[in-house]
Amino acid sequence: MNKPKIAIIHPNSLCCMAMRTILADIAPFVDMFQRVDIASYNSMEEFLEDNPHSAIHYFISSSILKENSEFFTPQARRCIILCDGEEQIQDGFRKIDLRCPERELIKLLLSIHSTAHMAHGMEHHIPQESGELLSQREKDVLALSVKGFINKEIADRLNISTATVIFHRRNISEKIGSKSIGRQTIYAVMNGIVDYKEL
Repeated sequence: MNKPKIAIIHPNSLCCMAMRTILADIAPFVDMFQRVDIASYNSMEEFLEDNPHSAIHYFISSSILKENSEFFTPQARRCIILCDGEEQIQDGFRKIDLRCPERELIKLLLSIHSTAHMAHGMEHHIPQESGELLSQREKDVLALSVKGFINKEIADRLNISTATVIFHRRNISEKIGSKSIGRQTIYAVMNGIVDYKEL
């Protein structure tokens, strides 16, 4: 039996790779993503050849939507349209502007994830064990870091030295397993350290 999947369908291979990376970064912190594959396709034909019925969510380009609206319109709530700028899309579809910075893109994805959970009457699953990886001071540093504060500003706000902030940030990176601010942002939101609305 094929595993359910999230399908990314976009003619631009770099876009597909970027979305796969971001979704893979989110995966360790979102139960749903742990139980699905993330597959990417450069065309609708390629997608249809690979068991299309196993897809549970779609990230698709606006051109793919326009050319295949009959397929996607009944599934609009499971689709996210990947747009370049403020292009218009059909009503009922959510969209993400691919030109926005990674930080904003992650915030949008977390917002969509949160909204979907509330719409289905579910709460976020916060992995308590991983949430306890960090000390309270490390959580304070992480929260300010993902909100965009630089080391000196974090030091001033927490009344500690810049060297101590750097030490904490190194520990955070080791414990989370990533220096990526995107992955750290996802970790912070999914573990209740910050609310995505504060980013």
